[in-house]
Amino acid sequence: METLTIIVNEQFVNERIDKMLSTYYEDWSRTQVQGWIKDGLVLVNNQKVKGNYKCQLHDEIIVSIPEPEILDVKPEKMDLDIYYEDQDVLVVNKPRGMVVHPAPGHMYGTLVNGLMAHCQDLSGINGVLRPGIVHRIDKDTSGLLMVAKNDKAHESLVQQLVNKTVTRKYLAIVHGVIPHDVGTIDAPIGRDPKDRQKMTVTDVNSKEAITHFRVLERFDHYTFIECKLETGRTHQIRVHMKYIGYPLAGDPKYGPKKTLPIEGQALHAGVLGFIHPRTGEYMEFEAPLPPEFENILNLLKNKR
Repeated sequence: METLTIIVNEQFVNERIDKMLSTYYEDWSRTQVQGWIKDGLVLVNNQKVKGNYKCQLHDEIIVSIPEPEILDVKPEKMDLDIYYEDQDVLVVNKPRGMVVHPAPGHMYGTLVNGLMAHCQDLSGINGVLRPGIVHRIDKDTSGLLMVAKNDKAHESLVQQLVNKTVTRKYLAIVHGVIPHDVGTIDAPIGRDPKDRQKMTVTDVNSKEAITHFRVLERFDHYTFIECKLETGRTHQIRVHMKYIGYPLAGDPKYGPKKTLPIEGQALHAGVLGFIHPRTGEYMEFEAPLPPEFENILNLLKNKR
């Protein structure tokens, strides 16, 4: 374990220690530093401190840098629902309950594990944990994802996302009866300062987020809608629908506790369209609602 010693100078007096260290060493993220502080790997004048400790002039900070975790993603044979595949791209229909890519502490059973067993040629732009992954959908959201099989294809697909030319349509069931047939939510999304595990509509450290929606069917206390993404922020549809007062049914993070008998949010990425990186041809794919989603719709229809 490598150890570094830092003496606080005038520049960092009264600076939080977690912010100071992540500024002093640009390769260290603030979250990483906070983890080291909690684990007792950061000492100030030979004493443990908290992340909000304010540095004082001539403080001696000793940082014990842990050995990096070796992350080795293993291929796992899975019965993937592949809609399209060629030498450049692959389109797969992800089931509800499957995580898209591995993360420390969750290295198995993800879509990436299955993709690695299915094909060896995945783009490496997103590193060892996310080979081929151009965009994500949440664990409990089902539906279509595009995967890049080489770096050139990856760059093309990412640029299409930036240019807002990728077609992404989702089907969702929300709480409440939406009175108008169509709508657009244009509200920036960023981290919720009260809960870092959530996103929220905010003007602070946020990014542009635009969701278009139309009503497909109304029920007694719910509405079945289609959402079209213009941007692709984390939890965008879930946050936007909550923001206008119609949170997704089953959403454990943004919705009411008592809801429909479904595990996780009722959200399905049903339509995906993009320009093929090599041929320049526009391609569009559509995946039907999974059975559990259809069952919920039938339940609502029968209750009317």
